[in-house]
Amino acid sequence: MSKAFYSSTTIFVTAKRFFVLNFGISTILMLIFCPSCFLSLEGIRSIVPDWIFSFLMSSSLSFGGFKVEEYFDKKISWIEKPVKRLLLMATSYMIYSFIVSFILIFFYVWITVEEVTLTNIDWMRILKNTLLPTFIAFIIITIFTARSWLYEWKNAAIEAEQLKSENLASQYQSLKDQLNPHFLFNSLNVLTNLVYESPDKSAAFIQQLSKIYRYVLEVQEEELVTMEQELGFAENFLSLQKIRFEKSLEYTIEVHEYKEFFLPPLSLQLLMENAIKHNIISLEQPLKILIVQEKDTLLVKNRLQPKLTQEIAGNGIGLSNIEKRYAILSERKPKIMQTEKEFIVELPLLKT
Repeated sequence: MSKAFYSSTTIFVTAKRFFVLNFGISTILMLIFCPSCFLSLEGIRSIVPDWIFSFLMSSSLSFGGFKVEEYFDKKISWIEKPVKRLLLMATSYMIYSFIVSFILIFFYVWITVEEVTLTNIDWMRILKNTLLPTFIAFIIITIFTARSWLYEWKNAAIEAEQLKSENLASQYQSLKDQLNPHFLFNSLNVLTNLVYESPDKSAAFIQQLSKIYRYVLEVQEEELVTMEQELGFAENFLSLQKIRFEKSLEYTIEVHEYKEFFLPPLSLQLLMENAIKHNIISLEQPLKILIVQEKDTLLVKNRLQPKLTQEIAGNGIGLSNIEKRYAILSERKPKIMQTEKEFIVELPLLKT
């Protein structure tokens, strides 16, 4: 169907609603002023002129309200200049309503009252009679003003929320994009060392790495993954590191109830890499990592045995990345603690 058809259909529907609305208003007014007139056919006939006048008055005032609102919607924003919009919109409509009401009352009196002519018409009485429809117009403009302001405020709020969501999504994607090359870079460094140490270990490392990297690619577009998925990845990741460190690395995962908890993807990887990077790992001082659930929190602990010479700080990925992603996803924040013997990170378990 053509655009012209849809346009004409819309106009027809709008006109129909406009007619029904004002027909209802004028009928209600007649019921208020002369309820007994509806008890007989003669009574109904007697109020036809008044009903027509009420319909024309109601239609004129409501039509003017729509047009004034439509005009100022294009010219002045409620959000940017609310006082100016209110004054101009109200003043314009009240002037319009007064003029239209005066004209309609004049023609009503001139047509329906036989004794009245242009020479003897009581202009002051017509002017006084104009006050009632003008007061009704004031009520109408109040309704239109409230409607217009609420509608624009709602649209502005929706637009602001959409922009906020898009901005947060962009920030979150940027944070996740850091993880992929970071993980690959670290893994290739380890693999380079293993190739010289043991071909068998490097082959096992490559096989395990392919499984892990498949998970990394799968969750790259996800904001959250289930705790079960993330712990499965942690198991694989630590198994990978065991190939490298053997008995110098010990780990335990104590989680028995997964429920419907979620975590930011690869958050455990960053914590485990952080532990491996900053602590001594040897047969004399094996690094112990514990992952344990406490209610709606996942604790990642490692024995604190810092290297005597700390490596130069990285590019801010690690803990900062996790904190920023949680700030976007939830009001709950990770907690980072350090005792004499342990380094502990509490990750809030999220629910969708």
